[in-house]
Amino acid sequence: MRAHRKIGAALATAALAVGFGAVAAPSAGAAAGCWTNDGGIRWYCNNVSGAPVYGIIGNNHSYPDPGKIVGYMYSNPSWFYCKEDGQAWVGGPHPTRWLMTVADNGQLGFMKDTAIYSETDPVLDCYR
Repeated sequence: MRAHRKIGAALATAALAVGFGAVAAPSAGAAAGCWTNDGGIRWYCNNVSGAPVYGIIGNNHSYPDPGKIVGYMYSNPSWFYCKEDGQAWVGGPHPTRWLMTVADNGQLGFMKDTAIYSETDPVLDCYR
């Protein structure tokens, strides 16, 4: 019985050490940010290939319509005009952020921030 207690104590100590090691291990670096080559007119970001591009509400280009897919983005990286915060919930690190772009079929619309791998903070706000 005594041997079982020693083995159990040793396993518990090892488990704690592994657990602390996992907590103390350095985390992976944040995703690289989106970039521009033309002074901020177009921003290039790595994104999910085949991600939907959503339409706009009414004639106002500042509101994405999360219920209306107007096209898809198969390119990666893709370019974006600007970002909009405070829109419909998408989740992720920027839970209400959408980025304005043009789908592969030429339709203007927005892509959800969660479909973009690059950090979108560098992208300019649509209304600045």
